[in-house]
Amino acid sequence: MADDNKVLIGIIGGSGLYHLDNLTQITTVNPETPWGFPSSPITIAALPSGTRVAFLARHGQGHVIPPSSVPGRANIGALKSLGVRAIIAFSAVGSLREEISPGSFVLPTQIIDRTKGIRPASFFEGTSVVAHAMFGDPFSGKLVKWLEERVRRALDAEGKGAKLFTGKCIVCMEGPQFSTRAESLMYRQWGGDLINMSVLPEAKLAREAELSYALIATATDYDSWRDQSESVTAADVFKTLKSNAETSRLVAATILDDLQRALTGEDAHVFLEETGSMQFSIMPRSEKQNPADRVKLAYVLPEYFTGEGKDVSSA
Repeated sequence: MADDNKVLIGIIGGSGLYHLDNLTQITTVNPETPWGFPSSPITIAALPSGTRVAFLARHGQGHVIPPSSVPGRANIGALKSLGVRAIIAFSAVGSLREEISPGSFVLPTQIIDRTKGIRPASFFEGTSVVAHAMFGDPFSGKLVKWLEERVRRALDAEGKGAKLFTGKCIVCMEGPQFSTRAESLMYRQWGGDLINMSVLPEAKLAREAELSYALIATATDYDSWRDQSESVTAADVFKTLKSNAETSRLVAATILDDLQRALTGEDAHVFLEETGSMQFSIMPRSEKQNPADRVKLAYVLPEYFTGEGKDVSSA
């Protein structure tokens, strides 16, 4: 299959974004991974240009999976098994800053982890193989930078006045309850600009799978830090979700063709900066490692756990 016909782009839709417009569905797949099935069957669809994308609803069809139960390893593993190299994830978020008003779009560059260790956060968890992935910059910097101009252009073209903010820090909390006022104020003091329940372990798993990953966050509310406002409710969130989802679909339709060309062009390596990043993160092969674990990990990292390519873990 020619590169321009491969499914190189994965879209993960968050709350309110359960499908994309301007796409022709080709097929639906539901890969069984070593970590189970993904949140929902994955739709393989094509833009009018022929660009193919894989779309996955993070919370399942009908929004039936709460944040703490999203099968992140199955989601990322399934997307990589289809050939996906770059993931654009969408997520509704709360704003911790006055200027990031509901309806704003944000490309964050940092994360504060406030999950509680109940979500499997590594493909290596429960195996006899140890790895320590680099995560100082949790999003793919070059991809995020590339997205800035194109997302801003799409928002300007829509003409609704939606603003784009960049270089922000997102707090990922466990949920499913929203923050207390004390927590919300603390996150602001820590330097948090946004808050959600979904970016982790998704971003960590994408890094382990050597996939480029960027989050397009859409603000729906002000969380609970504003003294003059009521605490956020699900009803508040849903008021803004529909409008944000419509804009998100427009943004996706605007950038996907350009991204496909970038991923198949001469400078593709620029957008695939995570490729090879696990080379020095996996501990050397040991006779104490369970061979079945290596077979399991080959599903998501065949570069290191099969005979193909340079198996640094056997060095």
